[in-house]
Amino acid sequence: MNNVPWLPVIGMAVGIALGMAGAFGGLGAFLLVLVLGALGFLVGRIAESGEINLANLSARRR
Repeated sequence: MNNVPWLPVIGMAVGIALGMAGAFGGLGAFLLVLVLGALGFLVGRIAESGEINLANLSARRR
């Protein structure tokens, strides 16, 4: 269970939450969920590593 790739699972959950907010709450709710989700993501990255390093998120082709 330690080798589960969590980013796709979290991304899917965020996508579902954004879809629900957009479908039932309109554009304002969609944007609010989007901003709060991004803020939660940054707080989680800081809590996990102690720094903001977003370079690991992009896949570089060599």
